[in-house]
Formats: sequence, C-alpha cells, structure tokens
Amino acid sequence: MTSLRDRRGRTGLQLGVHVGQQNATMAELIERWQRLDGAVDWISVWDHLYEAPPNGGTTPHFEAVATLGALASVTTSARIGCLMFCVPFRNPALLAKACVAIDHISDGRFEPGFGAGWHEPEFRAHGYDFPSLGTRFDMLGDGMEIISGMFAGGTTTYDGEHSRVDEVTCVPGPTNGSMPMWAGGRGPKRTPAIAAKYCSGWNVPYVGPDEYARLNQQINAACEAIDRDPATLERSVNLAFHMGATRAAADRELQRIIDQWGPEMAERVTQGALTGTAEDALEQIARYRDAGADMVNIALRLPVDDDALESYLEQVIPAGHAAFG
Repeated sequence: MTSLRDRRGRTGLQLGVHVGQQNATMAELIERWQRLDGAVDWISVWDHLYEAPPNGGTTPHFEAVATLGALASVTTSARIGCLMFCVPFRNPALLAKACVAIDHISDGRFEPGFGAGWHEPEFRAHGYDFPSLGTRFDMLGDGMEIISGMFAGGTTTYDGEHSRVDEVTCVPGPTNGSMPMWAGGRGPKRTPAIAAKYCSGWNVPYVGPDEYARLNQQINAACEAIDRDPATLERSVNLAFHMGATRAAADRELQRIIDQWGPEMAERVTQGALTGTAEDALEQIARYRDAGADMVNIALRLPVDDDALESYLEQVIPAGHAAFG
C-alpha cells in the first residue's frame, strides 16, 4: 500500500470538530457548520437516535443520514464524516447507497465510519433488538463486507448470518472511485481487526495521550497481522471541549466539572478533553500528535461557550497548523 501522505496528498496534523446534532435547530446547526467550514479540516456528526449523554429522549435531536445530507450541501472544503454509523440500525446495502448519495452531494468529501452501537435505551425505544456485544459485532462484520463490496463497484453477493445481498450493484459509485471508511472504539481485538481489514481510518473518543498511544499499538499489531503497512491507516481522536477563552474562564469551566462530577470523576472526565486556555490546548494536542494521532477533533455538545470556541478557531487552529503542519 502507498503511504498515507502519498495516497491522500495531506501532510501534518489535521484539526477538526465533531458536532452532536442535538439541542439546536437545523438552521443553527447549518450556521455553525458554515462557520467551521474553511477553518477546520474535518466536520463530523454522530449516529444516535436519542441525545448523548442520555436524557430519556427529551432533547431535540436529528437523525444522521438526513443531517449529513444537509452538512454536505452547505459546506465546500472540510472533510465530513459520521463517527460512527450504528450498523444494526439499518440494512447495510441501503446504508451504502445513502453514503454514496452523501458523497456525491459533498463532491467526494464524505468519509463514513461504522460501529456496532452501544446505547441500549435508544435501541429499545425505536423497536430494535439489543443483542449481545458479540452479536452486534457480527452484524458490523456482515455490514462491512457488504458496504466495502458495494463501494468497490461491480456486483456484490454475500450471505451472512445477519445480512445478505444478491448481486447488488451500487451505481453510481463513490465520486472518487472509492470512499474512505472509518472504524472506531477502544476494543482490544475486533475493532482493530475491522479497522485493519476494511478501513482507511480509526478513531477513538475521550482517552488520554498515554492510553491513546497504547491503543495505537493495538491498531499497528492488527495491521501487521494481515501484512498491512500500519502507516496507511489514519488515526484520529475526539476530545471533549472544555476550554476557556481566558484563564479565568478556563478555571471556571474546570470548577464546573468538579462541582458536577466530584474531584475524582472530574479527573477522569478531563483526561480525554481539551482544557485550559489556547496555549494549554496546543500543548495537549502536541501530546496526541506524539502518541500517533494524524487528526485531533474537539467534540461539541451544544450549547457551547462561543468565546471558547472562537479562541479555538482563531488561535489554536492556526497555531496548530503552523506548529504541526
């Protein structure tokens, strides 16, 4: 395989934003996406049917496929993604067709991710069974076989335990002839194996740099087990956003987390987060780069401190590109 640098024409650390499509109107989401487009390298949404963290389905929330169509149509430069599509929610062949439509709307900028799902209440509420984790991963494996086959062109026939297709075609195919696929999570075996076999990228949320480096070694080992060059698999991390625009604002945000979670849990919450000021955030990002990250995304749960976000966009992003590009 070619190297990541040669295959994609991108060098340096990428910096992006993962936006949960909740607690906002579609017009407000579009306004935020357009502010981000051109400022960041990546914009993604998630695939939940209820809000996260869970609140009994009481928070306004938009479905992912339709939302991604809107995101693709109102942006022009950022890579866009879904971290991650819950494969058990949809027929995999139908999901592949939806991904291709989004890819064409975005003019080839779409990079979907796929996972097994985890939030039992949203499964149950919407009429889905919630099988064991092993079964959900089996469903994911069936889905990856079908989706990757359809993205590759020609016809795909597959008869799995949970999904099957019979000489299915996907016309038109991806805009660029192929579509980058992502896997996500911190599992020790099946997630690395799926990432190595099917994907161009792997993502994990809310872990500290040391844990991220350890998980990266699992991904490397999975690639080497199938004679794949680990350098051809892009690595990213999502970090909770708890910055402040000023030192005083950053201290207030940290105290809010301590008051909400208690000192011990607050330390765990902030381990996989950007905290402090822009200067502090750059130091934290550097640690993830050193741990093997090709891309660092901040994860936004709306509403967000707009002054802090502007500090990230106006100070952290340009300085990060200059330092790590």
